[in-house]
Amino acid sequence: MPEPTYVLVPGAYHGAWCWRLVGEELDRRGVAWASLDLPSATTGAHPETYLRDDAREVVAAATGLGPVVLVGHSYGGAVVAEAAPELPDLEGLVYVAALVPEPGESAYECVRRVPARTRLDEATRHEAGILSLDPTLARDALYADCDEAVAAWALANLSTQTLASFRSPRTGAPVEVPSTYVVCTLDASIDPLLQELLAARCDEVVVLESGHCPMLSRAASLVEAILTAPRSGSPS
Repeated sequence: MPEPTYVLVPGAYHGAWCWRLVGEELDRRGVAWASLDLPSATTGAHPETYLRDDAREVVAAATGLGPVVLVGHSYGGAVVAEAAPELPDLEGLVYVAALVPEPGESAYECVRRVPARTRLDEATRHEAGILSLDPTLARDALYADCDEAVAAWALANLSTQTLASFRSPRTGAPVEVPSTYVVCTLDASIDPLLQELLAARCDEVVVLESGHCPMLSRAASLVEAILTAPRSGSPS
């Protein structure tokens, strides 16, 4: 069986750039990977940019790569769940501190299952259908366990996010491929209690002592979790 390509899907306010350290680690191991920017997290995006628009971008990026594993971080979990039914060569799903709404549920509804206010909530600003982050508060919400240089670089690259992407429901049906959830125990953006609740629906759970963005604070450990995640094309 050919080895899969790992398609790395960013979360809200982030782009392909946030996977740089993970990509370098995968390159060192000779593992094929790809990433992308999401339409909803592009500065200047139309406010009516929805979850399905992001999912279509993932499908377009993954089509033609052969077998793939989708890796979704944060809001990107909702995106890969929506995109999964459109990829016949999908071998696995990896959710990293991710929102995984049920069909018919939005990412916003998913996060409210645990009614705890987070530092990300405190950092979020809303104007005319567009969300942005206060950079002075986003540091603790997203990158508290990152070194100063990495955190400064990430803060400089943050984009805006459309509210519609959070509020639009997942329409894709569940798929029959192995799924792994990476719980980040120090997360100040997606409550770890919610992560544990969502992880219970997955086939495998990995726990990292990490903040919300382990791709920037613990890249090697995250890569190990991604590469050892079960997939349908791997030997039994």
